[in-house]
Amino acid sequence: MTTVQPVILGEMPSLSKLYVNAAAQAARRRVLGSHDGSDLPEASHEVRGVTPDVGNLTAFQHLIGETASDVLPAGFIHALAFPLAISVMNRDDFPLPLLGMIHLSNHVEQRSPVLFSERLDITARVENLRGHRSGTQLDVVAEVRVTGSPRIRWRGVSTYLAKGVFLPGIDKPSPVASRSDFKVPDPTALWQLGVDTGRAYAAVSGDFNPIHLSVLSAKALGMRRSIAHGMYLASRALADVGAVKGDSFSWHVDFEAPVFLPGRVALDISTVQLPGGTWQKSEFVAWNPRSGRRHFAGAVAAL
Repeated sequence: MTTVQPVILGEMPSLSKLYVNAAAQAARRRVLGSHDGSDLPEASHEVRGVTPDVGNLTAFQHLIGETASDVLPAGFIHALAFPLAISVMNRDDFPLPLLGMIHLSNHVEQRSPVLFSERLDITARVENLRGHRSGTQLDVVAEVRVTGSPRIRWRGVSTYLAKGVFLPGIDKPSPVASRSDFKVPDPTALWQLGVDTGRAYAAVSGDFNPIHLSVLSAKALGMRRSIAHGMYLASRALADVGAVKGDSFSWHVDFEAPVFLPGRVALDISTVQLPGGTWQKSEFVAWNPRSGRRHFAGAVAAL
């Protein structure tokens, strides 16, 4: 792992300001040319003493179907750290355009519970810039500690793709074998998502990306309709796995196709148990019940 120099911020950045700055930066690059270079910034951003809002936590738990608790859901912690992660990708020395980034996958290690009453130190950095058959991808790493403790309680790695952007000196990987045909299983749940689903998640996460908010704002960015936030869908699937996952677990999800709003999503959760009935892993997959197209798939496993 590369050692990076932390930049200490006085407070959590505003996502709305970051998106406005990203739009201005994109306009400058269209006029002046693209960023010169293929190196990621060797810096991390950090905010210390973050206190989650209990009202926002309750609203998040209600929205995704999580049981009310003093323990922060893993997806809530992702949302808490998200502005800091975006701020790193909003730096002038970041080589890729922030707007239009596609979220390919997410991997979280929930190493021990985090309580809403605890003050948190959150850091974010970017690493592992590499080629993709459709552009350039990288990992955004966020880590959460309780203030005053060096131990990482929560760690998330989000992989993003800058589609159509090929940086000099970064090789395009060989084509990968196509995924096996998806056979639709019997669903364990059927979600009915309203047209306001994106706005509801934005209200509790702070992620007001226009592609999630309305038909008009989504069409302005090239989408035919608004789409659900990927981390809303993943967090809801994690909530459906339930309390069997315990206090420490890994959680992985790969995003494949967007969920347009309004819409329905079918979900199947299968559980793997060791001899004696001890839980080991739950796998989940979600798809469009009309077309059979897979939206995302992932797993939750014991640490």
